Amino acid sequence: MYNRRNVELISNIDFTNQYLPRDSFEQVEFSNCTFSDLSGSDFTDCSFVGCNLSNAVITNCKLFDVEFVDCKLIGVNFSDTKDFGFSVRFEKCLLDYTNFDNKKLNKSAFIHCKINGADFTQADLSKSKFTHCDLMGAVFSYSNLSGVDFTTSENFTIDPAINNVKKAKFLSSDLAGLLTKFDIIIK
Repeated sequence: MYNRRNVELISNIDFTNQYLPRDSFEQVEFSNCTFSDLSGSDFTDCSFVGCNLSNAVITNCKLFDVEFVDCKLIGVNFSDTKDFGFSVRFEKCLLDYTNFDNKKLNKSAFIHCKINGADFTQADLSKSKFTHCDLMGAVFSYSNLSGVDFTTSENFTIDPAINNVKKAKFLSSDLAGLLTKFDIIIK
């Protein structure tokens, strides 16, 4: 999925002060770049490494087989991206206050990410991976979490009554995050 042979490298550019060189990118690695607006751009089999995309506008942006590694994506609204072919992977990223409302994210990967205050309302996260993630204040409401493995993640609160948690995996020590709405004390 993320084949990095013969990749074009674009590095150390502040795109907040200049336009992207084109609207469509395939097999491109962006390294240590800063972005404020990616609207209408298409990214296929691309990677963003060490980039700052905080509060970037990504309206009508295509993200197909795109990975983000060591990136800062605070406040990015992924709900505004194109739905067709949407597939992303995040590793060691800061995703606080991102919005994935109504997004189809099945089989996505979130690895060693901080995802505080993110909104996953009505998102399809089936068979996704949350590996060693901090999900403090993340909102899961009417979300499809079937088959998701939360066993290495922490600080999540999920209401099983309004989310599909069929075959989702949790540690017994994290059951309090599933019972919060009952206002009970677990020892």
